[in-house]
Amino acid sequence: MPLILALLLAAQMSSQTTPVQPIVKGTGLPPPGTEEAQVMAPVNALLAGIAARDAAAIGQTLRSDATATAVAEQADGTRKITHSSREQLLARFAPGPERYDERLSDAAVEVDGDIAMVWSPYTFRIDGKLHHCGYDHFDLVREGGSWKIQNLTWSSRTTGCEG
Repeated sequence: MPLILALLLAAQMSSQTTPVQPIVKGTGLPPPGTEEAQVMAPVNALLAGIAARDAAAIGQTLRSDATATAVAEQADGTRKITHSSREQLLARFAPGPERYDERLSDAAVEVDGDIAMVWSPYTFRIDGKLHHCGYDHFDLVREGGSWKIQNLTWSSRTTGCEG
């Protein structure tokens, strides 16, 4: 009799459980304090450095041997691939009068131990006007408890950008 009672209780408890759908990656920013938020910290700092046109601030987010790769869609439909060293990337952000604003949306963050990646659509504006859009991909590594960007890859196009 106690075995039957235990089985009935277990069946009743399992029938009252409401299934929860998993959260889809890339549907919002990670909650503060999570590992994903820690990965996003240097990415967000890099974007703030771009807005400030502050190469030194951007450099703080990068490893010393970081690289960048851009794939730009040309007017004729061809694509141009440009690979840059850390120094070449930083040289793009000299002070100037234009205001830069790069924004990510629906960032997907993946972490495995001391490596991580962030993948996100982005828009880039100059003085408030949409200049181009594409996808950003950041490869990050954690060294000494701190996340740094190892590589930044982005696509760039002027068509199909959301306002």
